[in-house]
Amino acid sequence: MDGQPTAEVIEQIRDIPIYRESLAKGYFPLLDKPEIARGFPDNWMTPRLAAALESGEAEFVLSTGTHHARMQIIRPPYFLLRSYYQLWSEHPDIAETWEAGCRRVSLTTVLATEHVARVSAARRGTTPEPVPSLDDRWLDERTCYVNLRLDPALWERDEVVRMLTEIRAARQAHPRGRYHLDCSGYHLAHLVRKVGEWGLWDDFPPPASIIHAYEYTPENVRRFLHQHFDCPVIDLFGSTELGYLYYSDRRGTYWPHLDKMSVELQPVATGSTIYQLIVSSVRNPYMPLIRYRSGDCVRTLDGSPDPGKIAQFCGREKELLSTPHGPVAQGDLDRCIGETSPDIFLYQLQLTGDAEAQLVYTTFHGAPVGLPQASALEQGVGELTGRRCRLAHRTHLPIGKSGKYAWLTTGS
Repeated sequence: MDGQPTAEVIEQIRDIPIYRESLAKGYFPLLDKPEIARGFPDNWMTPRLAAALESGEAEFVLSTGTHHARMQIIRPPYFLLRSYYQLWSEHPDIAETWEAGCRRVSLTTVLATEHVARVSAARRGTTPEPVPSLDDRWLDERTCYVNLRLDPALWERDEVVRMLTEIRAARQAHPRGRYHLDCSGYHLAHLVRKVGEWGLWDDFPPPASIIHAYEYTPENVRRFLHQHFDCPVIDLFGSTELGYLYYSDRRGTYWPHLDKMSVELQPVATGSTIYQLIVSSVRNPYMPLIRYRSGDCVRTLDGSPDPGKIAQFCGREKELLSTPHGPVAQGDLDRCIGETSPDIFLYQLQLTGDAEAQLVYTTFHGAPVGLPQASALEQGVGELTGRRCRLAHRTHLPIGKSGKYAWLTTGS
């Protein structure tokens, strides 16, 4: 399948300048981020879009840019939030917490919190405070953000106590004392460790449902969260420019949520069963993306390019590691680690030469893994990457300035 748009989609994009050449040729090539940015916003401008920008029905925003350059886009206000709410309200395992009116407490990057504070300040016509109050961290009547620090590993006791107090307040606002916890899997795992370390479990009310949706969540982190929470733990996959495309059920199986979208998978290299995600979407009416190369990679249940059989969202195309056996994704390293040692929490593969690598890691319990596990990991990572690998335990791995972790770096 070459993913060419249907006649119905073509009618919705006919007036958009960026697609004029493709419409004239009758063929739509893959759309990459540099092409989207070239001539922006004139390459997207139509009378309808100009009127929407004037009225406030459309706005300029930046994509999240985890480890790469951020991209300017145009979308309706609260586009991603509405996509999240729609999926939450329709999800077979957790729709009841939406219908019950549970408040959503979000524990994720400080950049997300700062964005919410800016939105709140803009609504009031003021500038955000350097340390936003809880009132300034409510995105709407249903969602608040609690993290105020870049690196969650450095949370101090008073910060954790404050966050737990805010979680309890959101819970107490519900007639049945329930709330929904939205998070980065890493951030929630850090909170669980801190709560355990300081004996604060009595102050941490259990959520009625959990979604992690901000970045790749390793197998060990998912396992750790399932061990500590007796509720559905759901993964969402999406992006700022597209909204949410897939969701997991409580057992970890992924299902498509392709409202006004279609997806095609193309191998990242000849013979590889890592596929790049190509999305055509008119969900955002002001910036429909046709055959858009999102930069995300997946593996499928049977190795086929069937978008209905996605088994793992395994990382970013720009972060694939070239090896003698073909490209390796973050998810491949993660599977190797998860199958060998459930104790490893954070990790980073550091390329230290043409044929060497060092896997630095932390553990949930703080101590190094045992010698049998260490040897098995060095061997397994070596076979996966085609490099001589050695392990190095750390008590702390710093987070990136985006508030997310990099799995692959060059240098020691």
